Amino acid sequence: MERSYASSSSSDMASLAGAGAGAGTRSVRIIPLQHPSPEKAAGPPTAPLVDRMRARLRGMSGEEWASALVPCWRWMRSYRWREYLQADVMAGATVGVMLVPQAMSYAKLAGLHPIYGLYTGFVPVFIYSIFGSSRQLAVGPVALVSLLVSNVLGAIVDSSHQLYTELAILLALMVGVFEALMGLLRLGWLLRFISHSVISGFTTASAIVIGLSQIKYFLGYDITRSSKIIPLITSIIQGIHHFSWPPFVMGSTFLAILLIMKHLGKSGKSFRYLRAAGPLTAVVLGTLFVKIFHPSSITVVGEIPQGLPSFSIPRGFEHAKFLISTAVLITGVAILESVGIAKALAAKNGYELDSNQELFGLGVANICGAFFSAYPSTGSFSRSAVNHESGARTGLSGITMGVIMGCALLFLTPLFTDIPQCALAAIVISAVIGLVDYEEAIFLWKVDKKDFLLWVITSVTTLFFGIEIGVLVGVGFSLAFVIHESANPHVAVLGRLPGTTIYRNILQYPEAYTYNGIVVVRIDAPIYFANISYIKDRLREYELNASSAHRGPDVGRIYFVILEMSPVTHIDSSAVQALKDLNQEYRARGIQIAIANPNRQVHFLLSKSGLIDLIGKEWYFVRVHDAVQVCLQHVQNVSSKKSGSSSNETMPKRQSGYLQSLLKQDSVPELPPMLEPLLRENIV
Repeated sequence: MERSYASSSSSDMASLAGAGAGAGTRSVRIIPLQHPSPEKAAGPPTAPLVDRMRARLRGMSGEEWASALVPCWRWMRSYRWREYLQADVMAGATVGVMLVPQAMSYAKLAGLHPIYGLYTGFVPVFIYSIFGSSRQLAVGPVALVSLLVSNVLGAIVDSSHQLYTELAILLALMVGVFEALMGLLRLGWLLRFISHSVISGFTTASAIVIGLSQIKYFLGYDITRSSKIIPLITSIIQGIHHFSWPPFVMGSTFLAILLIMKHLGKSGKSFRYLRAAGPLTAVVLGTLFVKIFHPSSITVVGEIPQGLPSFSIPRGFEHAKFLISTAVLITGVAILESVGIAKALAAKNGYELDSNQELFGLGVANICGAFFSAYPSTGSFSRSAVNHESGARTGLSGITMGVIMGCALLFLTPLFTDIPQCALAAIVISAVIGLVDYEEAIFLWKVDKKDFLLWVITSVTTLFFGIEIGVLVGVGFSLAFVIHESANPHVAVLGRLPGTTIYRNILQYPEAYTYNGIVVVRIDAPIYFANISYIKDRLREYELNASSAHRGPDVGRIYFVILEMSPVTHIDSSAVQALKDLNQEYRARGIQIAIANPNRQVHFLLSKSGLIDLIGKEWYFVRVHDAVQVCLQHVQNVSSKKSGSSSNETMPKRQSGYLQSLLKQDSVPELPPMLEPLLRENIV
């Protein structure tokens, strides 16, 4: 449907479109572009944010309030007891059995007594089941966070000191506060700036460091505690004369059993429970061996307190300022690991996941855990996968995990005394082997060398300079790539596909052709201060070097630059000023800018800035094809008059006089053979 211009050029466009054979001109149908008025473009006044929030809160029903405050209400209200109960209980029991030995193993990795791993797998699991939005995520201690705790606190105080434990619990409180605040302030979008390549490279390097840090339980002697690979390898080599065969043989045997059971568990549904039973099998076999043979060279866990954790307020707040950077780092790592897993599981199970609610749920779980002697916890990849594979449907599986952990604390801790340290180390190593993502590196090498470089940089810096430096360097390079891509957007020259009114990138469609004297450019990004210089350079380059299958008479130079602006979602004041300068520069060289299909916001900003009047309202079009048709009329006129006029051409007038001049011509010269005629009105 055609609309009239809101400018003086509307009548000219209508005249041009309706010119008949009596005038001797070919009919060119142009869809007029409606220019905005400031009042209309501004739209109705927007209510303040606070007022909108109040109105939204007032309109919420009781059920919506319950779902917002206690997310577990979402699955509780529609719980199908006959269909879900058995699956949830079985999945929760399976993961709970897996969690008990893993919790003790990860506590040892964190430099803490194994009982604190059990505490971390108890209270946070219950709290997350209430406030978390994922129905399959298994929360508790994880290897990566445990390594971060050990790495940072080990540099402050010895792990045998009581202050070490107090600071680990304080870290849980600080991490919980940060996560809850991010959820309440809806800041989850910040994590989008960390690319998957950075996460993969970081976890790969961390997995190698974790594995090397647990080798000491296989070798039978202590090694330096570090998050860097060089000190770890140096310490292993220097102490090799203290090597002991019994723990090495036992640990290697348990590791082989775990890997075999994990492989079988992934190979088919009938064996899936073997994956979850692996850690328990290693612990049971190791405990039985120690109780029967009492080997002196095998170190064991030792006495573990019996009973549930008691309520206590975290201590060590005077050291909080030294832990802020670590708490921020752990928060970021925990969120990346947890939210990524939760989103994947939500997609597989057909429900929506609120990332901000997820952050809040993790935060509340850590805050409550800190008051019951837990160190930082988050979602576990391996346990969440087992929970999903075991058929978990709702958060009731998490509650079942907590019940299993509570039973272990109440009744089973005396049995944990003789668990071999090498068995717990084997559990940790088997868990982190899956984090060595070499397949991702191979994929990135094939697909995107830039992302592969980012993966390598993050991995190498994490291995050789530590986890904190690795994260900072990886995130820094990731942001640098984002900034580079933003400052150097994709800009393409468009050509017309034969027999259509469609214009596409001439590099992607070599059969597309351009017209002499006209260059059509598409800018595939917002235009702002950081990329406007690059865009101007590309426009100058295309003006001089526009290439493809040219059609039409050779007029010697470019007369028109058409900007296809449909992909441009935003334009700022710096870009507007640059476009004004570019327009002035073009006018001095006899070149006219035409703009096609700007969106509403961009169009309104161009109007407010005066750029529409500066370029001329008649040089704004709904379609690229409309702009090409009008520009082509002028190029043909220039060609026909070139032999009888001076070579010093001037650009067309900005106002409607140019269009009027087209209508006053008695005839239009016949098109040269290489120029495809303009489409007839009935097929435009």
